[in-house]
Amino acid sequence: MAGKSVLQRIDWLSVFIYFALLLIGWINIYSSTFTEADQSIFDFGTLHGKQLFFIGVSFLTIIVVLALEASFYERFSSLLYLISMLLLLGLFVFGKTIAGATSWYDLGFFNLQPSELAKVATALALAKYLSDIQTDIKRQKDQLYAFLVVLIPAILIIPQPDPGSALVFFAMVFVIFREGLPIYYLGLVLLAIVIFICTLIFGPTWVSIIITLTLILVLLLKKKSFRVPVTPMIVAAVVAIVFSLSVNFVFNKVFEQRHRDRFSLWLRLEKDPAKLEKIRKTIGYNTYQSEKAIESGGIFGKGFLEGTRTKGDFVPEQHTDYIFSTVGEEWGFLGTSSVVLLFTFLLLRLVYISERQKNPFGRMYGYGVISILFIHYFINIGMVIGLLPTIGIPLPFFSYGGSGLLFFTILLFIMLKLDANRMKEGI
Repeated sequence: MAGKSVLQRIDWLSVFIYFALLLIGWINIYSSTFTEADQSIFDFGTLHGKQLFFIGVSFLTIIVVLALEASFYERFSSLLYLISMLLLLGLFVFGKTIAGATSWYDLGFFNLQPSELAKVATALALAKYLSDIQTDIKRQKDQLYAFLVVLIPAILIIPQPDPGSALVFFAMVFVIFREGLPIYYLGLVLLAIVIFICTLIFGPTWVSIIITLTLILVLLLKKKSFRVPVTPMIVAAVVAIVFSLSVNFVFNKVFEQRHRDRFSLWLRLEKDPAKLEKIRKTIGYNTYQSEKAIESGGIFGKGFLEGTRTKGDFVPEQHTDYIFSTVGEEWGFLGTSSVVLLFTFLLLRLVYISERQKNPFGRMYGYGVISILFIHYFINIGMVIGLLPTIGIPLPFFSYGGSGLLFFTILLFIMLKLDANRMKEGI
């Protein structure tokens, strides 16, 4: 086992799924950007030609990632994290604004989005910190430092504004849960989300009444076997009520109008049918057209280059965040199901690979990769089919974009390199 090359030790099932997603994604980018004037798939002046170029660069990057020693990624994880944070800070001075977000550096031939590098660097840095402390993360000091590794890039990205990318970093908290963070933290987060949404729908008064009645009912039914101190329960209820009372202020004063409109559309908060329809035709236009495109595909789809809504440019940004709608229209339910299964198989395979790591760093980094890929996959597809509000994050290996494709590739193949190194060592 130790004498085998990295190509013999690498997990080829994961590599196969990666190539399959790349190929299907590029075919749909070609379809969504195709015009009668296009003469060649190798025309790098077209979007599909540029994506083909990015795919070539990603292949070269894979060679570099696999050629480096596995120990390199652990040894220099903190330095990579520091560099990525400096690049995020530099956006406030040198950043280029695209679609209302100052998230890119204009390099002339290429727009670099440092938040993509930061995802890789944060996954590495978090794995490095958690593996260094070599214990279940029970101490509050350890928990605080681990949360800070995740929160710092998110805090730097939110003002760009790019809430979608910031949300991806919060997903890496699941790595900390895997390593022993008490589950009640997750319960508190889910409870906060429920209170936030319920307050928007029913108002803070009703939510406060429900919290109070629940507390009274629990105290009345409290038995000796139910050993939950009364004071913490009362404090928790008060904090929940205060949080509920603050929701409207945050929603109206902190959120931008476009974010409020997206929540209004998603939760049907607007009671005036005329205003709701106006929001649907503006903020919700992309999702509405995306849903119609997918519905029109039926079971088998309309066929390659035959999507009428795709060819008619009904769905804005269809080659980026809404690329899944092209799959739905031209390849139908069979096509969309195949893409969902490929992503699901990849994630399950990465769980298996992560769990077989004997080096804690490899396992923790693997769960960082899983968290990042899953949140992108789940939110993007949920957004495109109208189950989630529009946030604006790409589908990994699928959506158009050089930075995204390059760093998703690096993210995945670092994991595969760590796994190949495990086999090299005969572990």
